[in-house]
Amino acid sequence: MTSIGGAEMVDWNLAVATATRLVRPGPEVSRDEAREVVAELRRHAKASEEHVRGFTRMGTDDIHDTPILVVDRPGWVRANVAGFRELLKPLLDKMQERRGTTPGGAVLGAVGGKVTGVELGMLLSFLSSRVLGQYETFAPATRELPAGENGGGRLLLVAPNIVHVERELDVEPHDFRLWVCLHEETHRTQFTAVPWLRDHLEGEIQSFLGETEVDPMTVLERIREAAQSLAGGRPEGEEDDGGRSLVEIVQTPAQREILGRLTAVMSLLEGHADFVMDGVGPDVVPSVGEIREKFQQRRAKGASRLDLALRKLLGLDAKLKQYRDGERFVRAVVDQVGMDGFNRVWTSPNTLPTKTEIAKPTDWVARVHRKAES
Repeated sequence: MTSIGGAEMVDWNLAVATATRLVRPGPEVSRDEAREVVAELRRHAKASEEHVRGFTRMGTDDIHDTPILVVDRPGWVRANVAGFRELLKPLLDKMQERRGTTPGGAVLGAVGGKVTGVELGMLLSFLSSRVLGQYETFAPATRELPAGENGGGRLLLVAPNIVHVERELDVEPHDFRLWVCLHEETHRTQFTAVPWLRDHLEGEIQSFLGETEVDPMTVLERIREAAQSLAGGRPEGEEDDGGRSLVEIVQTPAQREILGRLTAVMSLLEGHADFVMDGVGPDVVPSVGEIREKFQQRRAKGASRLDLALRKLLGLDAKLKQYRDGERFVRAVVDQVGMDGFNRVWTSPNTLPTKTEIAKPTDWVARVHRKAES
């Protein structure tokens, strides 16, 4: 990334250092137990390939271009910082250019970059203890974290978090580890079997970022409005924001339209992964019913009052809703037209469901199937 006065818009190294310093320690395990967990997760991830491909009827040899990495919490942080840096580069370059024309911009940027780095590090430290696994779609290869050679991503499994949750839920560890791998392997299959999906998502995200206001005063005004809303201190005469998150409140109208499309796609991807791991589960995960029930209860209630507040602020509650709505969409479509009929969703961006269709699966079936058959 270009820099002015030697300062970047975000001090990425400080973000990693801050998150690594603040991250909570994982569960206590012996060295031998840790080695066994890592080895078992790798075996389950490998076995999940055939389970998922057989159930979904989606497959490609390109799946082997995406490595499977078992990481700890600091490893997850480093991977995500690398991904953020790659994805946000066009936006930050634009902001960097704008800052260069502002008197004192380089000095302010040096301070701002460090502040932003600390804030990002604090956020990542919070999230690093909650993520079980992740398919990194836009992952650049680094010395420590390899990625697919032909634009593929990488599959991350966060070992200490998986052990923590299986103990918290008091479920059979081997079953739970395979169950998690089935979900994440489904994401890996989605992006390797549907070649256009990555570029489509990246285009939508860059369009979203391209609409971002880069004028500092405008950004400050939006943050002020967001703070008033979250504190219940809206200006007199303004309507309730409906409990929107900070992320939603600072959007422009154009961004909300793009976000609607992104929300539909993410609901599809997350719901499909939940549907697949439950569909495969009974054959290979004996205790899948108990795991699903306990895990859903954990998702719904959160770990603490602070956790609930942060989830609301960051918009993570919306992500939980995506799992539910998306899974209902996939299940309803498969019930109506079968797995092969559902797989028409992967034909092109035009066959992806809209946000309205996620809530009304019959509308998607009518648009995609009846139009194709007429």
